[in-house]
Amino acid sequence: MSLRDDAFELADQLTALRRELHQIPEIGLDLPKTQAHVLAALKDLPLEISTGTGPSSITAVLRGGRPGPVVLLRGDMDALPVTELSGEEFTSRHEGVMHACGHDLHTAGLVGAAHLLCARREELAGDVVFMFQPGEEGFDGAGLMIEEGVLEAAGRPVEAAYGLHVLSGLVPRGVFASRPGTLLAASNGLFVRVVGSGGHGSAPHTALDPVPAACEMVTALQTMVTRRFDVFDPVVVTIGSFHAGTRRNIIPDDASFEATIRTFSAKALDQIAEHSVRLCEEIATAHGLRADVRFTREYPATINHNAEHQFAAETIRKVFGEERFDELANPLTGAEDFSRVLERVPGAYVFLGACCSDDPDTAPANHSPRAAFDDTVLPDAAALLAELAVRRLVR
Repeated sequence: MSLRDDAFELADQLTALRRELHQIPEIGLDLPKTQAHVLAALKDLPLEISTGTGPSSITAVLRGGRPGPVVLLRGDMDALPVTELSGEEFTSRHEGVMHACGHDLHTAGLVGAAHLLCARREELAGDVVFMFQPGEEGFDGAGLMIEEGVLEAAGRPVEAAYGLHVLSGLVPRGVFASRPGTLLAASNGLFVRVVGSGGHGSAPHTALDPVPAACEMVTALQTMVTRRFDVFDPVVVTIGSFHAGTRRNIIPDDASFEATIRTFSAKALDQIAEHSVRLCEEIATAHGLRADVRFTREYPATINHNAEHQFAAETIRKVFGEERFDELANPLTGAEDFSRVLERVPGAYVFLGACCSDDPDTAPANHSPRAAFDDTVLPDAAALLAELAVRRLVR
């Protein structure tokens, strides 16, 4: 039987695991319940398993029957601070926390790949590292696992790495999608506190009002994007948080806002890091105020290595059929800390459509409280990860 056939034999088991994980979502780096479920799902397999000293990570090494290189397969495990409105029967039991990005499917798919590859252990010409990662959603779990040695877990360096991400919209159910080069943006943060001097709302001339200056900064940042950056090397600035004051007739001492900034090139990143800080500081000065501004570089751009992307695309076409792969024309503006791995190891990242409806363009997207994922794609997720490992080890 083929890996794909064997994966379908695991369908009920993987679906049950995914739905168990969906009901117990956990945020960040500390995922004790999730970790326990994954360890239980792996316990009877011939794996060398270690857990993180800080984060709830799991690293499992499968020793192949013959010598060869080391391949890494990754699945992230954490959830989001979202109140679930998906309507699923197996909805989250943790108030205000939801697997709204499909990481429960990633985890179950990687467990499936581990089962498939362990059953073919003697045929493998090399070793496989399974990277079960916490803290993808803003906690840099990949960076922490790299610090703890996941890329050397087999006793020698990983030579190729692959990851998969499900989408609740955008891509039709069962279709894989990726592209060579830049696939996802770099994620960066801008944190601004405008400091003035509070007073009575009826007499603004006796105070130093930080609110109009902060509002001007928000508008100016958007204008800067359209006037200082090449339209073919885009920058996205979104202010997601703005706070000031306590009552309508009180001028506050300060106002603050936070922005996420997405870039696709090192040049644009360096420019926005400089220009955004200076812009806010100088607007504040023009109003007689002070701005405390901090720019943070978070996740780098996720960049597929061309040869590994071509290998992944060819594998999908051979195993699943030509119609099951879509090469994306443009990158997406989301970000991923698997980029940390791809900075150090040749590899590729692939999307898999898990849309519950027949219209992915209108389906609730990842991170929505209404996001729903069709777990019938789990056998294909597991089969692809396993196929990539098997084929890469003999390449």
